[in-house]
Order: sequence, then structure tokens, then C-alpha cells
Amino acid sequence: MMRVYVQPLTLAPSPQALDGGAVRLAGGMAWARDFAVIVTEAGRVTRRQIATPATIAQELADLPDALATDGEGQWANLTRARLPLAVQGGALRLDEPQVMGILNVTPDSFSDGGQFVNDPAGRARSLLDAGAAIIDVGGESTRPGAAPVWEGDEIARIVPAVEACRELGALISLDTRRAAVMQAGLAAGAHLINDVSALHDDPDAARAVAAAGVPVVLMHAPGAGQGLGLHAEGNYGNILFDVFDWLRAARDRAVAAGIAADRIVLDPGIGFGKPLAGNLALLNGLALFHALGHPLLVGASRKRMIGALHAEAPADARLGGSITLALAAMQAGCQIVRVHDVWETVQARNVWRALRDGALSDTGGLPAF
Repeated sequence: MMRVYVQPLTLAPSPQALDGGAVRLAGGMAWARDFAVIVTEAGRVTRRQIATPATIAQELADLPDALATDGEGQWANLTRARLPLAVQGGALRLDEPQVMGILNVTPDSFSDGGQFVNDPAGRARSLLDAGAAIIDVGGESTRPGAAPVWEGDEIARIVPAVEACRELGALISLDTRRAAVMQAGLAAGAHLINDVSALHDDPDAARAVAAAGVPVVLMHAPGAGQGLGLHAEGNYGNILFDVFDWLRAARDRAVAAGIAADRIVLDPGIGFGKPLAGNLALLNGLALFHALGHPLLVGASRKRMIGALHAEAPADARLGGSITLALAAMQAGCQIVRVHDVWETVQARNVWRALRDGALSDTGGLPAF
């Protein structure tokens, strides 16, 4: 099968950095001027042409009809601003990076297992005070080797946490793979679902999300099922294109199940069933996923790859790497970063954003000659 990919190449902090000949990616804070129009056949690259906004229409027109249509759709997605994500009682702006804070009410999560089980309200309050736009509540660890949790236990964990977040007026995401947990969490006040199995593990999950009419995050993981399944090592050719195709298929299944396309967020699943080189390739190629036309969420906080790249640092000593990866996602125009260390990430985001705003002026505030 032949496929086409329209990949942004030259990212920049402003259109001026590229002599003005750039487009704003997904209405966010990243610009690009050069784009690779890549054709593959049976997984092998057979064509790669570099285009600019001025020449891309002709490059796409030169492709076979079906590929040209797909490529034109990807180009439209790359240049189309993302509307705010509508949730009950409000909306989340997506024209700048938003920070999602992690609230694990589990005894065995890889980074903070057991710390917040007895005081979810305290943790939620600290996340909001630190600047989190969303709180992601999870009642089941998805670390490698974690034992599956009975849905009754998961519900008992997440409902008090969701209720505590609701009392604080938080925008609440629910990190779960199970339809019954989704329903219980939404009834308790959650606003959106974050499913690391992309609605695959529970056959009732897609129906539950569609019936509720809430946004959903679909994350890539090469395996499925309980325990280690999510971390099963993937069989990749080109990991960037493979994950792109997988997320497109997951999106299409969700839409077919009745979930509105404008309520879907995509996550490439950093660290789930991917080698170190594959994670780095995905992070370097994040801008490609804008071509799917949905907001992007990236969760790389305290992941093992950081320890692998520096001194085998344990999870609680990976702040520097976590900030670096969050900024990489922001620089690629991703709309949401999911993190443990909210204060530090929000501070980094705000300084980064100020630099971006400053870059929009050629003179940088200096008097003109």
C-alpha cells in the first residue's frame, strides 16, 4: 500500500526567523517553512520532495489522485487552528501549551506510588496552585510489570479523588481503560477520558465515551490487554510513520463508534513499548502528528528514557530531563503536556512563551535605525 506523509521540517519561534515564508502549525506557537512530502510503499520510502507553502500545492498535485487527496487533507490539518476543547461548563484553549498535572491514587505508580492515596484533595490543590490547567486522575498504574486492578478497586480509588477535584473547580481528566470506571468517574464530575489503550482494551469503552459526549485522549501503545501488554515491544519499520498510521486508525475507529472528531486528542505514547531510539525519533518528529488534525498530548515526565540518557537517574531525579522533553513538545506545537512537576513545568512554559512572544518582533524592542 502506498501512503503519503506531510512532515514539517524547519520549526522556528517566529515567521521572521524564516524570512516570513512560514506557516503557523495548528494555530499554536510553532512555525514551519519547509515540509517533506514523503511517499512510502510497503513501508519503504519511494519519494521525498521538499516543499514550501508556496510550492506544496504543486508537489501534492503531482502525486497519484488518492495520495494527493490525503496529502491535501494533511496540509489543511497542519495549517488549521485547533478550536478550544469543549468540556461541560467551559473550554480549554489550545492556542498555547497547557499543562496537565498527574494525580495518581495508586499504591504502585512508578514515580509517586502511594503518596496521594489518602490526600487527593491536597495534591489537587497543589497542582492547581502550581498552574495546572487539567488534573489527570489515575487509579491504575500503567508502569511496566504493574498488576491489573479490578475495576471495583479502581472505582473506589478514583471517585473520591474526582470529587475532591470537582470541589476545587478543576478541569478533570480520568486516566482509565475501563468503561465502568469511565462511567463512574464521569458521574463523579470528570470532564474527559484519557485512555492509554485508545479505547481498545474494553469493548464497551468507545460506546461509553460516545454516549457521554466527552473528549477523549487516544494513546498509542503497540500491545494491549492487562499488565505488560501495554509495554509489549513494538515491531516497527519507521516508528514515526507507524505510530502516525496507528493513531489515524484508532481515530477512525473512535469516529465510527460515534465520538465526534473535534473531541479527540492524540498521544504518541512516549515510553510505551518503544526503544530509546524510537522515543527520540518520535519526540524529534512530533510536528508530523499535527497532520492528523487533532490536538496533541505528550507525556514524557520522569520516563525511563531520561534515566537511560543520564546516569540511570531514578524517577525522582529526572526533573531536568522532564522539563527538556516538555519544552521539546511545546516547540513542536503540541497543545498539552502531562507532567508530575507542574510548578517547574509551568514556569518553564511561561519563560519559553515570553521568548516566543519576543521573537515575533524583528527589532526585539530596540529602536529602528
